[in-house]
Parts: sequence; C-alpha cells; structure tokens
Amino acid sequence: MKKFAEFIEREKKRQTETINLIASENYVSAEVLAAQASIFINKYAEGYSGKRYYAGNEVVDEVEDWARGLALTVFDLGEDWHVNVQPYSGSPANLAIYLGLLEPGDKILSMGLAHGGHLTHGHKVSVTGKLFDFVHYGVSNEGWLDYDEVAEMAAKEKPKLIVAGATAYAREIDFVRFRQIADEVGAILMADISHIAGLIATGLHKSCFPYADVVMTTTHKTLRGPRGAVIFCRQDLAKAIDRAVFPGLQGGPHMNSILAKGVAFAEAMTEDFRMYQQAIIDNARALAEGLQENGVNLVSGGTDNHLVLLDLSKLDYGAAKIEKDLEGIGVIVNKNSIPNDPRSPMDPSGIRLGVPAITSRGLGVNEMKKIAKIISNVISQDYNESDLRSEVKLILKTYPLGD
Repeated sequence: MKKFAEFIEREKKRQTETINLIASENYVSAEVLAAQASIFINKYAEGYSGKRYYAGNEVVDEVEDWARGLALTVFDLGEDWHVNVQPYSGSPANLAIYLGLLEPGDKILSMGLAHGGHLTHGHKVSVTGKLFDFVHYGVSNEGWLDYDEVAEMAAKEKPKLIVAGATAYAREIDFVRFRQIADEVGAILMADISHIAGLIATGLHKSCFPYADVVMTTTHKTLRGPRGAVIFCRQDLAKAIDRAVFPGLQGGPHMNSILAKGVAFAEAMTEDFRMYQQAIIDNARALAEGLQENGVNLVSGGTDNHLVLLDLSKLDYGAAKIEKDLEGIGVIVNKNSIPNDPRSPMDPSGIRLGVPAITSRGLGVNEMKKIAKIISNVISQDYNESDLRSEVKLILKTYPLGD
C-alpha cells in the first residue's frame, strides 16, 4: 500500500472512532470533498475574474463568479456589498483586512486571546500584533462581554478599527452595540464571524451585516465547507480589500478550494442546513445543561451558540491532563484558556467544546447528555477507562461517519 493511502485510512479510522468536540472542525459533504480534491487543483489563476495574469481561465472565471454570487446570496446581501473568495484561511484574511484598510502602527481594539479572542486579533506572538497597535477588551468575571467597558476603552484609545468577534465566546454578540461604539469614535467596524457564520446565515444568531463595514469568516466551521475564508466588505472598501489579498498577501488562488466554497454556500441555502444549524443550537444547550447537572462549571454559565467553555480552575491540575485523558477514551477536545486564567496557555484552566461535527454526524440531545456524563466523569477522575471507551464506541456505532 502506498504511504499516502495508509495515512488516509488511518485518519479515517481515527475520525470514525472518536467523538469530535473541536469547535473549529466539521465533516464536509461528499460534494465539498469532491470539489476540494478536483482537477481544479492543477490551475494557477493569479489575479481576479476577467483580469488574470495567465491564460486558460474560461472555466475558473466562471467558478469564482459563481462562488462569489452564492456567498452574497447565502447572507442575503445586495449590490452595496462586495466579496472576495480567494483568502486561503482566516488568519491571512484578517491580516489582509488590517493591511488593506489601515497603516502599520494604527490602533485596533479587539477581544484579547485570554478572554476569547483569536491570535490574529492582535496577540503579541502573531504578526498582526507586531504590525499594529492593538488594545484589548475582555469579559467580566462572569464571562460576559461588558459593552459599556468596550465603549469606555474605545473613547479612551480612539482606535481606527474595532473587531467584533471571538473564537471562544459562548454568548451572542451584540453587533448593534458594537456599531454604536464604532460610530462614537469614528472607527471602522470589522466582524469576525468565523465560528458563527452558519448560525447567522440561517437567522439563528443576529446578523452582523447591517452594522459592519467589513466581515471575515472562515468556511470550515459551522458553514461546513472546506478550509478557507472569505471577506465581505462595503463597496467603497472593495478595491482596498482586493489589493490586500492579491497581490498584497497571496499569489494564485486555490481554485479547487473556491469551487468547494461555492458548493458549501449552495448547501447552506437548503432547508436541511437550516435544520442542521438548529440542531447545533439544541445540542450545545443540551451539552451545557448536562455538564452543569454533573457539577461542571461553565464560563458565562451556558451557551447561545455552538460552543461551551468549561471552567476547571478549581482542579488541582490543568486542562492538559483532562484533554489527554478524554482522548484516551475516544473524545477529542481542546484545552483552552479562560478569562483571568491563573495557569499557562499550554496547561490552562479551561476546555472548549463544540458540537458542529458531532451534529453533522447525527447525534442529538440524548447523546449530548451521555457525553456530558462521560466528560464529567473524566474531569472528576471517577471512571474506568475501558468502560468509558466502550460507551463512546456504542454511541458512535449508531452514527457512522460517511465516506
């Protein structure tokens, strides 16, 4: 057997035999997978539709235009919005926005990493934090955004851009309030909806689009598409954004990924997808309730979206041990810092759980209660590894992973 085929089979086995609770991951459809693995991987199409630097672009121009049209349609956007579907991933997409709309050294206000923000929201280890002057807002001791505090920081710091968005925040974001804050200081409002895009597309989270000037989302989380990103912006910002993506940061677009993005956007407009997003909400709430019933503390006390953030700060050890122990029985999670975490990022006090992948697999609220019990047993260290591994296998047997 060729080595690459062995790798594929091993990873397929791993995914099939584990409960995936990584909030950033999902299982794509067979159509998305086929598009991603298609012959479009062979084409180098540097430039934009109708303005390429190479020949042979008749089909890829149609692909990019098709994907752009679907991206606008899925979020019900009109002619006052522009979209760029070329960004390779969320991190370079965020950087493209900053570089396109600001000058290096300009001030940006965003959520701090330790409070739920993303590395590319200006953390010092990210190039975004090295090129721009970031100041960070956070959450209260109870885990909720304090919009009055954000407003006070904006008034004091006078940022040129404000980022509304998070990677580990379980509550609905008030984009109306962020717009008001941005207007008060004359800032551009950027929304990073990478985690909640599917919920927004189906009306299960308030939309950012009536209020934001520029919006970035990845396509592989709740949107259930390929790994990649897109940038939406008001038409007056389109030229600056496009130039920042290409030639500013990228060369030729990954046309196979753009085709797969288009497939995902088309799928996101179906009734099945809307029902799927509702199931995500239901499952996340059921998982949160089950954990609380078993004595597990949650940051903010619950969830409004697809993820749950566990507060394990009262344990005598960090979350790295729990992450490893859960993986040992077939449950995949990620350790995560919590607000005001006393521990290091490599062994923090929190665990982030997400339900998009297991919801795609078909698991429902009844299974969430079982999973909550399994997780709580591991946290309390009151379990038999063999018994819990058998429970995990039994749950997964009923919901096989498609090819």
